[in-house]
Amino acid sequence: MNTIWLKIAGAAVVAFLIVIAIGIFTSNGNNESEPPEPSEEAQKTIYDLARENREKYLAKPEQVETPIEEPDSEIQTTEPVQEIPEEQTAPPQIQPTPEPPKPTEVIIYAKPLGEIEKIEAERLYNVAVPGRSIGRLPMTGFKLMVDNCRQIIRRWPQSYYAYQCKRLFAEMPERYKTIYKITEEELDTSSFEKPKAGTAPYKVTIE
Repeated sequence: MNTIWLKIAGAAVVAFLIVIAIGIFTSNGNNESEPPEPSEEAQKTIYDLARENREKYLAKPEQVETPIEEPDSEIQTTEPVQEIPEEQTAPPQIQPTPEPPKPTEVIIYAKPLGEIEKIEAERLYNVAVPGRSIGRLPMTGFKLMVDNCRQIIRRWPQSYYAYQCKRLFAEMPERYKTIYKITEEELDTSSFEKPKAGTAPYKVTIE
């Protein structure tokens, strides 16, 4: 009787060792192929996108006293071109690599808000800008940004914050403009181009 139990126990031990050996062999085979590295865009976190948007959109509005005018071009007198002897002609120079375009400053005309209105507009706008960061992540949307920007445009249509919201709408991917039914009026900034009664000039940096 004891011999039978010893044989059963020995068979169980052998079976257990075989299962372990199969598991080790299978795991080693699976480790041969490493998963592909994520793309650079996929490595961006919500914190990276939020930092980019804070730097671009959350600068405080800078009101200027008078619009910046471009200076008149000076009249230059033309002088006769002197011919250079062939032996003194300079060799062609290698053109430097062009630098990326620098941000430009434009002047817009917007209606200043009262203290309470300004606080409320800033509150909505400070939610809209992070909403743009969220919308740029995969499998998300721009609803948070769109809802808050629409409140600003509806309540203070000629304010500095309304102008910035229209910029946010303009930079949305086209398919999201269709999804959220962004209208031409919500994209139009022409009303900020010229001074009107009750407006003041503001400096805005456009990248």
